[in-house]
Amino acid sequence: MGSRFDEMRIFSGNGNRALSELICDRLNVPLGDATIVKFSNENIFAKLNESVREKDVFVVQSLSTPNLSDRIMELLILLDACRRASAGRVTAVIPYYAYGRTDKKDQPRVPITARLLADMIQAAGAQQVLTIDLHAGQIQGFFNIPMDELTAMHLLVRYWSEKGWDNVIVVSPDVGFAKRGRNFAEAIGAPLAIAEKRRVQHLASRDNNGNYSSPEIMNLIGDVVGKRCIIVDDEIATGGSILEVVDLLNREGASEIYACCVHPVFAANAVQRLRQSGLRELVTTDTLPLTPEQRWPSLTVLSVSTMLAEVIQRIHSGVSVDTIFSQRHYSAFG
Repeated sequence: MGSRFDEMRIFSGNGNRALSELICDRLNVPLGDATIVKFSNENIFAKLNESVREKDVFVVQSLSTPNLSDRIMELLILLDACRRASAGRVTAVIPYYAYGRTDKKDQPRVPITARLLADMIQAAGAQQVLTIDLHAGQIQGFFNIPMDELTAMHLLVRYWSEKGWDNVIVVSPDVGFAKRGRNFAEAIGAPLAIAEKRRVQHLASRDNNGNYSSPEIMNLIGDVVGKRCIIVDDEIATGGSILEVVDLLNREGASEIYACCVHPVFAANAVQRLRQSGLRELVTTDTLPLTPEQRWPSLTVLSVSTMLAEVIQRIHSGVSVDTIFSQRHYSAFG
């Protein structure tokens, strides 16, 4: 099936330019020429230095830190520039979707920022969205335009499967991730253990401000004695949850502990904590950029560029994206 657009154009913000270049290399197309400037008054300016009239345009932007607000504005401004330049179709490619944890009102008088961000992306001119492993699947429903959520879990599955290890057990860091953890465990042919955190109300005490707080305890559902444990999660932010699970697995008699995630957010002092955690290896992807200072010998980074390039080509050519999932069994992680 041929594309209804004569040409494809791919532009990148500053959120993950290295990934954008890899995608273009896979597709054998040049990265679009655009200028993005931040003025001294903190206003952001973007200009497309080539025509996109009636072209099929893809804007690649990971909503990464630092300067997350700048990355969001770059995306919105680039989308608006494409729309006003009469692009035939504009697709926002967002490998990491920020504010994914604020997907609902979990207390009074708070916003649903994930929905607000979706509204802004659509208002800026995106006609469809492509992303990877949302923190909460219901974010798909915040968009009134086509929204494809890909998964990079198959990359992690393939990596661990190729080890050919026995005596392996997959560990979900919390009950909320248990379904995807179970699918991951089944994909590599291993059992699943679940770390369960709960508050102990009868041990509640007052803090320095006079407020009551309940201590948390963590239990493990499953037997990890003498086993290689692989902790799997969608993202690692501060690393606090992963470190708690590592401590728990050590106490429960695990022989070796590994971890993997799709999105390496690595906020605050997460890198230092993870390096000192005793993890044998941490495997992640390049949905977010990592500086040389954020890398260490036991960190392995897998690239999502081939997957994104293939999906972008299918969207451009009018070929179903679903066939990728069917062929490679990605759908287990939906």
